Amino acid sequence: MSDYLVKALAYEDKVRAYAVQTTNMIDEAVHRHQAWPTAAAALGRAMTAGSMMGSMLKGDDKLTIKIEGGGPMGPIIVDTNSSGNTRGYAHNMQVHFDLNQHGKLDVARAVGTNGALSVVKDLGLKEHFTGSVPIISGELGEDFTYYFVTSEQVPSSVGLGVLVNPDNTIKAAGGFIIQLLPGADDELVNQLENQIENMPPVSKLIEKGKTPEEMLQVIFGEEIKFIDKFPVAFSCHCSEERISNALISLGSEELQDMIVEDGGAETQCHFCNEIYQFNAEDLERLKEKAQQIENG
Repeated sequence: MSDYLVKALAYEDKVRAYAVQTTNMIDEAVHRHQAWPTAAAALGRAMTAGSMMGSMLKGDDKLTIKIEGGGPMGPIIVDTNSSGNTRGYAHNMQVHFDLNQHGKLDVARAVGTNGALSVVKDLGLKEHFTGSVPIISGELGEDFTYYFVTSEQVPSSVGLGVLVNPDNTIKAAGGFIIQLLPGADDELVNQLENQIENMPPVSKLIEKGKTPEEMLQVIFGEEIKFIDKFPVAFSCHCSEERISNALISLGSEELQDMIVEDGGAETQCHFCNEIYQFNAEDLERLKEKAQQIENG
C-alpha cells in the first residue's frame, strides 16, 4: 500500500487531526542510510512527525527539523514541505541497543535527552520562523507534543510508531497529531485525554494494518470528518545541476586546485546518500563558468 496522509476535523471543528502511513518512506530512508534498528526507529519517528508538520504548511513553504539530544546518533535532520515530500538523515545511522525496560527499541538512548528540538519554517518571508524547545524524553512523540504546546501554543498530542523487521527493513510506520482549536472546553480536553490514554500504542495499530483513517477512528469513533488526503514519500531534491552550481560557487581557483591535485571531485548528498562524480573535464567546464561569473 502506498503511503498517504489524511487531515480531519472532529467534535464540531473544535479538534484538528492528522494521521499518516509512512512505511515505504521510512524503509527507503533506512535502506539508503543502511540504518541499524534503533537508529531506524528514531529517524522514522522524526520523519513521520515531519511529514505531518509539512502538511500544515501552504504552497511552497517548507520546514527543517533538527533534533540534537547529545546521543550517539548525533543530530537528526529532517526536511519536508507542504506536498508531503520528506527526507532525513542522522550523523550516525549505525546505532543499536538492547530493548528498553518496556521491551521496545531504545530510541531515547540513541537520540539522547540533553539538548533541543528545533523547527525552522521557511514561509517565503525575509525572516524564517524558528522555534526551539528542550528535549524532554528522547522518545520523540512526547518531544514533538511539548514543541507544539510550548513553541506554537497549540495543545497537541503526537503519536509516532516504527516497527523494524529482523532484516532491518521497515515493517510498518505511521503516526498522528491531534490539536485542540479555539472553542475546545475543559470537558472536551479531559475526554480526549482519556481516549488517547486508553488507545493502543501507535505501533500496535500500524502492526494490525490500521489505515490512517482507522487510526483516527480509534480515537474519535464516528465524531470525525475527513477533509483531505494525499500521498507522502521520501523525496530528495539534490541533483547534478545543484551540485554543479555549488562547485561553481567555490570559484575558479578552488576548482583548478581540484583538477591539479585530485583530477576530479566526488560529493555525496547527506540526505539520500547519492554520489555525484566529476572528472577533470567536468571540472574544467565548471571552472569556465566560474570564470565567466567572476569576470562579470
